[in-house]
Amino acid sequence: MEFRKDSIIDIFKLYNAILEGHFLLSSGLHSDKYIQCALVLQYPKLAEKIAMLMFEEIRNKSNLWQEVTVIVSAALGGIVIGQEVARIFSTFSDKQIRAVFTERDENAKMALRRGFQLKEEDKCLVVEDVVTTGKSTKEVIEVINSYNAKVVGVCSIFNRSVFEDNFFGLPYFYVAKLIINTYTLENCPLCKQNIPLVKPGSRKMNVL
Repeated sequence: MEFRKDSIIDIFKLYNAILEGHFLLSSGLHSDKYIQCALVLQYPKLAEKIAMLMFEEIRNKSNLWQEVTVIVSAALGGIVIGQEVARIFSTFSDKQIRAVFTERDENAKMALRRGFQLKEEDKCLVVEDVVTTGKSTKEVIEVINSYNAKVVGVCSIFNRSVFEDNFFGLPYFYVAKLIINTYTLENCPLCKQNIPLVKPGSRKMNVL
């Protein structure tokens, strides 16, 4: 299968990475489908191709890629693709682009750890695998702001959110839009059918 922007969903299905069931998302919402990007990103050549699609999406729409000095992702889902995007950016830049990631501290607050630092002069691109509600993405942005560094935009493989080309005032780029049903606990039809709730990664799931 040719690796193109308009075939990305089919590629993820080919690698059984779009799962069907009853899932608890990190946002607290329930969903009937889940994108397990790790099943595709475990293959470095595929991760590289996806990162190139993300880079091209930005380069075709904006010059901001020339400003970027740091790629910032959220653990765990964003780490691999963040690293690959930074590598692609470095290939097309005269700068060495860093890839850092945020994670939750002992108080469950998003933070830079492991000695990672940002400087005021840094221009940061937030890279995610999937954006659903945007909650974790906002937390990453808040971490960057706490260092007085600049966020120049947000980019993800999949957009499951209500956002289009703007994420709370920031340019937003993505490879594919994927509409998947999400429900609150009170309104979840899967709960009403007594279908077991799965937190992704905790047990075997069916695939599309």
